[in-house]
Amino acid sequence: MEKRTLTATTEDAGTRLDSFLAGRLEGVTRSAAARLIESGCVTVDGKPAGKSVRMAGGETVCVLLPEAEEPEARPEDIPLDVVYEDSDVIVVNKPVGMVVHPAAGHPDGTLVNALLHHCAGNLSGVGGQLRPGIVHRIDRDTSGLIIAAKNDAAHAFLAAQLADHTLRRTYECLAVGNFKEDSGTVDAPIGRHRTDRKKMAVVPDGRRAVTHWAVLGRYKGVTHLQCRLETGRTHQIRVHLAYIGHPILGDTVYGAKKPVSGLTGQCLHATGLEFIHPATGEKIILTCPLPEEFTKMLAKLERQK
Repeated sequence: MEKRTLTATTEDAGTRLDSFLAGRLEGVTRSAAARLIESGCVTVDGKPAGKSVRMAGGETVCVLLPEAEEPEARPEDIPLDVVYEDSDVIVVNKPVGMVVHPAAGHPDGTLVNALLHHCAGNLSGVGGQLRPGIVHRIDRDTSGLIIAAKNDAAHAFLAAQLADHTLRRTYECLAVGNFKEDSGTVDAPIGRHRTDRKKMAVVPDGRRAVTHWAVLGRYKGVTHLQCRLETGRTHQIRVHLAYIGHPILGDTVYGAKKPVSGLTGQCLHATGLEFIHPATGEKIILTCPLPEEFTKMLAKLERQK
């Protein structure tokens, strides 16, 4: 069992104990937190407490977490939209809703499971058992291009490009609101959210994050953007656009809490990928079309002009 000690702040005042734990413990849902409380694994200021007890601020909450069972990545025959493939790398157009690698709550049906089947297990081992071949990630509800390495040498070469920004990634998205300028850059550090550990945020002590954006189209209350990542932080585009007051349409984590009709997730798609091939030294430039949901939303916005 792992012991975690948490301190409630004044911002937590009024929050139920189960909600407090779900917000502070990564990967723990409110229902899972309730089960921990009911099983006697949680104390507040040294005493057992019910799941509906509300924080006042200043309490010390101790949690005993059972050892997590590591999911095992197994090959699964899941269709893939392969954009480019050779003996060293594979680039896939990932659909909305697909998780990149197995994790708690998502033991199968992931891109890794599909790649293990498609590549017959020929993926680099640099990322470990659960992330074979994975050089970078995109969110479950973000679609588009993602590259994987088939051997360790290719993985190391691509990872170096990711670090020095020569592996270029371009996205398109629909952002809420109207932009005054035609282009710009958000240079703001990103780290874990102070109170909601499942979210990222712009924080003073975060890691440097840079997103370049340019307007592709303007609609009523929505702007079509192209975004280029200079760095690759978790949820970077989503956090940066929300930070400047223009969250991505359909993003229920960093934007409006209600889903947008016609969208499965946030309207964010990785349209372009540029890298130097690890074996040939050739520059590879790849693009993929916008998904159907995105194009339908653009058509709807065009009609509303």
